[in-house]
Amino acid sequence: MQGTVYKSTGSWYQVKARDGSFHDCRIKGKFRIQDIKSTNPVAVGDEVVFELETVAGETVGRIDEILPRRNYLVRKSVKLSKQTHIIAANIDQVFLLITLDNPRTYTVFIDRFLAAAEAYSIPCILLFNKADTFSAETGASTQELMELYTSIGYECLEISAKTGRNVEKVVARMKGKTSMFAGHSGVGKSTLINRIAPELALRTMETSEQHRQGQHTTTFAEMFDLPFGARIIDTPGIRGFGLVDMDKEEIGDYFPELFALKSECKFNNCLHLDEPKCAVKKAVEEGRVPESRYHSYLQILTGEDETYR
Repeated sequence: MQGTVYKSTGSWYQVKARDGSFHDCRIKGKFRIQDIKSTNPVAVGDEVVFELETVAGETVGRIDEILPRRNYLVRKSVKLSKQTHIIAANIDQVFLLITLDNPRTYTVFIDRFLAAAEAYSIPCILLFNKADTFSAETGASTQELMELYTSIGYECLEISAKTGRNVEKVVARMKGKTSMFAGHSGVGKSTLINRIAPELALRTMETSEQHRQGQHTTTFAEMFDLPFGARIIDTPGIRGFGLVDMDKEEIGDYFPELFALKSECKFNNCLHLDEPKCAVKKAVEEGRVPESRYHSYLQILTGEDETYR
């Protein structure tokens, strides 16, 4: 039988078969000993081959094979630095929720996430949430960031999951696609999904006033079918986004504005550090490439730990 993984709890997987029925499955033991460095060899969105078997009088599924992935989004495991964690697979697009306050999403996090999405050719739309709470300063900063990322080529929307502002524009972009929603804990993913599909009734929790960080309300990634012909993947809040190892020479390719200047550099293998006649460094000095983006690129290039300052 073939099906799609809709939920992962780390040991059990909920798989939707081609006939629409759902089955609780475990993975075949060999997956755990194959050369898979991921903490979760099977991810939400995976297309799998599974068989039903009876164990102690109960029918359960056994996943025997993962079919080739069209793409996936992966990051370093927070606790196990040598391993990776596949967030989701076979994604049509990602909505990255961003808030500049309560909690704050820093550009370093945004840029790391975008680079990972670019590496696997996954379109990413930036949603600047909580527009209903913007102060004059926050509103101005949001517009500045939206203009920055729009100029690079990313679609940006200012929304309010709480009031519904511009949520219809998000829904319009979801129809006929499998969309993943991601962001820090507390940015409003569950609130937005409940606004889009109230029948799901996802649990939400207020942001911690003491630490100004979101509380985790989604423990495991899960996919849902929506009545307007879309699928949505809700993911746990991501506080850090450690990128999986990339060759230094290719990191700049995942920053569209840097890639566009690559051919103008004197050296084909220019890393945009101290090389002479570097078109990227010249563009940064002239203000044609945002300093924040160049800083994020350098952080990834040098392997510096992710910081949000």
